[in-house]
Amino acid sequence: MKPFDTIVVADWSAAKRAPARPSKDAIWLGITRSGVSEDPVYCRTRQEAEAWIVALITQETAAGRRLLVTFDFPFGYPVGFVRHVTGSDDPFALWAWFADRIEDRPDGANNRFDVAETLNAMFEGPGPFWGKLDRDKWPGVPYRKEGIAFDVVAEKRACDRVARASSSCFQLAFPPTVGGQVMMGLPMLSRLRKLDGVRVWPFEDWQQAPVVLAEIWPGVIEPAVKAALATQGPDAIRDREQVRLLAMALSRLPVDDLYRVMAEVPAAAREEAWILAAELKEDLIVHAMETVTPLRNDCFALPPGVHWTPVAEALDLLQSRLSPVAGAETLPLDAALNRISAAPVTAVRANPPLPNTAVDGYGFAGGRGAGTHRLPLVAGRAAAGDAPGAVPHGAAIRVLTGAALPDGVDTVILQEDVVVDVDHIRFSGPLKAGANTRQAGEDKHAGDAVLAQGEVITPATLALLAATGVREVKVHKPLRVGVLSTGDELVPVGADAGAGQIYDANRPMLLGLIARFGFEPVDLGAVADDRTALRARLDTSAQEVDVVLTSGGASAGDEDHVSALLAEAGAMALWRIAIKPGRPLALGLWNGVPVFGLPGNPVAAMVCTLIFARPAMGLLAGKGWAHAQGFTVPAAFSKRKKAGRREYLRARIWEGQAEVFASEGSGRISGLSWADGLVELPEPAADISPGDPVTYIPYGSFGI
Repeated sequence: MKPFDTIVVADWSAAKRAPARPSKDAIWLGITRSGVSEDPVYCRTRQEAEAWIVALITQETAAGRRLLVTFDFPFGYPVGFVRHVTGSDDPFALWAWFADRIEDRPDGANNRFDVAETLNAMFEGPGPFWGKLDRDKWPGVPYRKEGIAFDVVAEKRACDRVARASSSCFQLAFPPTVGGQVMMGLPMLSRLRKLDGVRVWPFEDWQQAPVVLAEIWPGVIEPAVKAALATQGPDAIRDREQVRLLAMALSRLPVDDLYRVMAEVPAAAREEAWILAAELKEDLIVHAMETVTPLRNDCFALPPGVHWTPVAEALDLLQSRLSPVAGAETLPLDAALNRISAAPVTAVRANPPLPNTAVDGYGFAGGRGAGTHRLPLVAGRAAAGDAPGAVPHGAAIRVLTGAALPDGVDTVILQEDVVVDVDHIRFSGPLKAGANTRQAGEDKHAGDAVLAQGEVITPATLALLAATGVREVKVHKPLRVGVLSTGDELVPVGADAGAGQIYDANRPMLLGLIARFGFEPVDLGAVADDRTALRARLDTSAQEVDVVLTSGGASAGDEDHVSALLAEAGAMALWRIAIKPGRPLALGLWNGVPVFGLPGNPVAAMVCTLIFARPAMGLLAGKGWAHAQGFTVPAAFSKRKKAGRREYLRARIWEGQAEVFASEGSGRISGLSWADGLVELPEPAADISPGDPVTYIPYGSFGI
């Protein structure tokens, strides 16, 4: 089937005419065309919105583009309502019924409460419609829900329960409510349906239709909406963000996934309708989050008065101000190794799927007490892969490891403990019932969680997913991390170094670290101390990568162009962190891409990458914030430490103790390769002697 080229999400309203200035609680239309988001459209009246949609249908069909138009109100009522009102099970009969009776004037005034009174009169007792703007008007409509039985029809549809939608189509007032939207929306849908090429999902054959109308619920992406609003000012309009994000999320769903859930709706949906992609809620959230700007320009700003930031405070600030930026895709299991899960995964089938034997032996029913036991042996055997047969009570069967237990078998005795007499077996008890067997689902039941969001998929993970019937997983795309070196003094490895020049050691080191972290390293080369050239390189880099690591130029000197350019962009903070080695860390945004300006010294650059950039990049990649695991070991060194800064010493374990590199000089790069980890010394002053406990963090805890 052809995918949808254009997607519209309509936030409908039952309110009166909206103000000329875009506002909340009005009609908003979110649009994506060929995967590109367009500015949401604001409509003051339902008539204006309907005319816009009609024009769009005409435009898109003439251009040969397939169109999906979704609305945020129910397309139907609970099972039985249509027949009770119209005498038919056809949901379109109810649409026509509303179209004949609803009056909707250009100023927004309408008669929906009068129509609700007419409908309530068709049922015994109060309701089912309830809620009104004036307690004394429309006596046939209860003011509150109390006392309504909902015995003829249910209060909510099946899809409302699946999506956990909070309101019912019978609720006409008091938020959250969609009842008024339904009454004012169904007549419009009835008219749209009469246009050429328009079909309604799931009521009609939609597979080849050039235009499909469907129901949606923006509440499914609420976490993404909250994240988007948090990046904006107090004038942000929730309705506008909802339709924008949901239209983009729908456009990013894999076509096969979307069409699969559209084709597999339950029988009740043929009358009640269904919320499009309700089963793909987690996927929609992931795709919506991809469109949310992860960082504000001021997200790296430090609290007023902070000059030297403690390491713990700096880490807390980074963790609180970053969010995932990596996109998502669906992959088969054999392509998902080392990727980060973008949505939770549940078991498709149990593991084991059936009770089975853990050993080679003989199976029968029930345990046996002390003494000698003799059982008749049935013909044949049960082997792994065989369909379970049946064994008469009191008889035994030959079973091989992994075989599904036949009916009538719940206990297995080891073949070494059995004597076979032609058609009988003999053994000595006691033997406990259930011995040497595995129960169905004793590892995982169908529906159990087998993979959480944000987990790295390991070989062991693949084994569990495969065993529980999972064929494919939603994963984050690899985080693309660019590495850019700056400085006139740098020459690439392999070139001839002149007087005053040094080889670029940081770039290969950082690219290697990124690869070991599991991210995608992108070599952005080196730039001389030229602000124009650096600006141009950052511009192109921001289009190629998700994160940029620079080394050099991150302080506040005349040639520190990284800091200067980030400051010019209005999105830079120079964090003077109480750390040794290190201190200056320039953080900012360049065209929306986070930039970590690392120190130029290789030792400081590596330490700052391990302590700050590594956990931050993990969060940006979608696997959350990971703290490196440290261990308390005896010191094999002496040191008198001053108070004020947290220090990291290059170290390695020797005979159970942590020894440190002979020199703490930041220029001694050889200490990085000599070490297999870092000793972390906290901020207070300390006088360390051999044997004193210290915290040692192996490189492996950083993922390298």
